[in-house]
Amino acid sequence: MAEHTEQSPVGWNFDNSYARLPEVFYTKQGPSPAPSPKLVALNEPLAAELGLDAEALRAGEGAEVFAGNRVPEGAEPLAQAYAGHQFGHFTMLGDGRALLLGEQITPAGNRVDIQLKGSGRTPYSRGGDGRAALGPMLREYIVSEAMHALGIPTTRSLAVASTGESVYRETALPGAVLARVASSHLRVGTFQYAARWGTTDDLRALADYAIRRHYPEIEPEQNRYLALVRELIKRQAALVARWQLVGFIHGVMNTDNMTVSGETIDYGPCAFMDTFDPATVFSSIDTQGRYAYGNQPYIAAWNLARFAEALLPLLHEDEDEAVKLAEDALGEFSGLFNRHWSAGMRAKLGLFGEEPEDETFVADLLMMMQKYQADYTNTFRALTLGKPEDTAMGGAAEFAAWQERWKARLGRQAESEAEARELMRRSNPAVIPRNHRVEEALAAAERGDYGVMERLLAALSRPYAYAPEQEEYCALPPRSERPYRTFCGT
Repeated sequence: MAEHTEQSPVGWNFDNSYARLPEVFYTKQGPSPAPSPKLVALNEPLAAELGLDAEALRAGEGAEVFAGNRVPEGAEPLAQAYAGHQFGHFTMLGDGRALLLGEQITPAGNRVDIQLKGSGRTPYSRGGDGRAALGPMLREYIVSEAMHALGIPTTRSLAVASTGESVYRETALPGAVLARVASSHLRVGTFQYAARWGTTDDLRALADYAIRRHYPEIEPEQNRYLALVRELIKRQAALVARWQLVGFIHGVMNTDNMTVSGETIDYGPCAFMDTFDPATVFSSIDTQGRYAYGNQPYIAAWNLARFAEALLPLLHEDEDEAVKLAEDALGEFSGLFNRHWSAGMRAKLGLFGEEPEDETFVADLLMMMQKYQADYTNTFRALTLGKPEDTAMGGAAEFAAWQERWKARLGRQAESEAEARELMRRSNPAVIPRNHRVEEALAAAERGDYGVMERLLAALSRPYAYAPEQEEYCALPPRSERPYRTFCGT
C-alpha cells in the first residue's frame, strides 16, 4: 500500500467531495506501488492550470505519485462503483484498474478529478490484473490532448509514468499508469448503478451532487432532476455533433463511457476516420458495427434514454407521468444534434446563415466523398486552402457541378470571401492524430524514444494553424489490404 507523505512543494490542493457521498458509491483504497517508477510524459501547461509545479514533479515526486507509490497530502484514493450497458448488455462494473486520487481545486477555483489509470487491482477488477500497458496509456495521452486542442470537451492527460514491470496481454508489455484529469468521473453508468443497487435516497444524493458540481444553475428549478436530464441531453448532443464534424470515432460508447459533465472519456479503441464512410469501425471488439461512425448519434440517444430511465423515481412520484416527462425530454435530442451538426457543416464550408437547400447541399458532398473514397479531413482542408482539385473527387464532373452550386451559395451571403475562408480555417483542422502517426509514436516510445511522440503532440497542439511544419502530419497512411484496428488495451 502506498503511504501518505508530508506536504510537498508541488501544489496539491485537494478537497474530496465525492468521498462524502454514501459509501455505496466507492471503496477507499490506495494504489499498488510500482517497482521502478519513471515519469515518461508530463503535460506542463495542464500542470500549471492545475496549480502544480512542473519542476517539482519532474524532480522526483511526479514519478512516485503518478505511478502510485506516493499518495500526496490531502488525497483520499478510492475506486468508484458504477454499472453500464456494454454493447447493449447491462452489467455491474466499477473502477477495475483505476483510482480517483482526489479532487484538485485549481487557482481559478475549478474542481477537477485526478485519477490514476492502471494503478492496480480494486474490488471491481472482475479478475483483471488492474494494470495498464504503456502503449494504450500514451495513446490516451496523445488523443485526449489532440481533442482538447480541437476544442472538443474532453478529459485531459496530466502524466504517464512507467512502472518498471511487465503486464501480460497477448504478450508481455511494459507497464504504465496514466494520470487523467476530468471535470468529474460521474457517468450514466453511475446513475444506473444507483438505480439498481442503491436506495432512492442514494440516487437522490447522487443526482443532487451532480447538479451542484456540474449544473448549479438548475438547483432552484421546480423539477431539478428533469432539468438535469435536459441539460445532459443538450451537452451530449453538442459533444457528439463535434465528434462527427472532425471524423472522431469513440469506438466503445457504453453507458459507463458517457459522462454527466459532457466530456469525452475513455480513449481505448478510438480513432479518427481517414476515408469517409459512415460504416467505419476501428474497434476489434465491435464486430457488429454498433459503434460505427454513423451510429454515434443514435447510440448517444440510446444511452441518454438509459440515464432518464435511472432517474425515473426522482422525476415524478407517478411512474407513468415520470415516463412521459422523460420521453418528452429525450425527444429533443435529435433536433438539438441536427442543429449543432448542420451549423458545424455549414461552417466547414464557409457558409453563414442558413438556406433551405443547405442540408441537401452538404449531403451531396458527403455522398461524393464516400463514392470516391475521399479522405475526410483532407477534403475539407483542400477546400479551405482553395484547392478542390487536390481532393479525391478533383476530376469528377459531378464534383465540378457541386462546386458551382457552392460558389453560388457563397455569393448569396453578405460576408466576403475572406470571411468565409477564415470561418473554414477555424472549423476544419489541418491535422488530426492520424492512426499511423499515433502507432509510429507509440512504437518509438516502447523502444525508449519519446521524441517522435513529442513532435506529434506539438503538431497536434495547433490543429487550425495550417503551418508548413505540419505538412508531414497531413499525409495519408499507405494503402493496406487490412483495415486499421484498435484495441481496448485491457
